[in-house]
Amino acid sequence: MKAWTRAHTLAAGAALIVLTNAVALAGAFLNRNAEAESRVTLSERELALPYGGYRQAENSGLALQLNWRVLDADPDSWDHGYARHGGLPAWLDAAHLATLGFDTTAGAATSEARQRFTRQLPRQVLLVLELEGPAWQQAVIRARENASRQTAAAAANPGSEQFAKQADAGRRRLALEETHASRLFAIDAGLDADALRRRYPDRSRHLIVRGTVRPAERGRDGDHRLAGHVSQLAIAQVNVSFALRPMLEPLRNTPRPEPDEQTPRYEVQLAIGQRLEPWIERVTTLPER
Repeated sequence: MKAWTRAHTLAAGAALIVLTNAVALAGAFLNRNAEAESRVTLSERELALPYGGYRQAENSGLALQLNWRVLDADPDSWDHGYARHGGLPAWLDAAHLATLGFDTTAGAATSEARQRFTRQLPRQVLLVLELEGPAWQQAVIRARENASRQTAAAAANPGSEQFAKQADAGRRRLALEETHASRLFAIDAGLDADALRRRYPDRSRHLIVRGTVRPAERGRDGDHRLAGHVSQLAIAQVNVSFALRPMLEPLRNTPRPEPDEQTPRYEVQLAIGQRLEPWIERVTTLPER
């Protein structure tokens, strides 16, 4: 038997690199070979440039972060507009979780049953992301009602620094919701892409992507319920091709405008392929307003 030499090691490493690249290219080809499964126009609100810093300076690539949200069942909950950590939507209840493969038979009557439920492993499912739909509109309404309450409270307590600060925070939250915050919300989950697409036929507003759901618990004052937490997307960053980078590079290290300033600064046409993987087709910079 011939001795394994350094040349053999280098050859094996090179072969592995070639094979890995070939698999990646084949996957990309299959994803984009047919008509896109969906195609939607997003803005900087939904596809954000990375934060600046030395790490970005050392990185020759460029990827946009997909900002998505969940309308929490608790109306007092707020995700600051840029959340990507998910949440507990009202639609992801025990019945819905059962359709995703979670065991909900024990219910939530006892602490032992709830613990057994929450110890189940997270599951990868198909998520429906909706752009500028009822969930986003409800988020705006919540922010507007909160701002009105805080403004009224400040007016009823003249001279109070605390109420004045709360009113200012309410106005800022509303401005953020109306002009800066992502309008892309997770509104449903399932296991069958065709069934979800029949339920949400508008391919310009509803994206079907892979994501993760984990079991959770919701409740207070003894009213405990089984719930699902939409945790993350399988692909949260979308690479920008070399040809499209010149339109975004000038903005890369420029601070994002404040809520009371002009925003967004660009739009992106995002396509989701047959393998439910996203890619950027077009970038358009927006004129100052």
